[in-house]
Amino acid sequence: LNVSRPFGKIADEKKNNFPQDFDIDMDNPETEKAAVAIQSQFRKYQKKKQDVKS
Repeated sequence: LNVSRPFGKIADEKKNNFPQDFDIDMDNPETEKAAVAIQSQFRKYQKKKQDVKS
């Protein structure tokens, strides 16, 4: 870890560090809709998993 760089710059580099075969258009509105749907299902799964433990 190179401590001389600000943390924000490191986070930006990680965010944009996609594999070379990554061909999903991140600016496409359909991509955002799909991401929201996936996140929603994952949150439901996590909540259900948490409720089973309780």
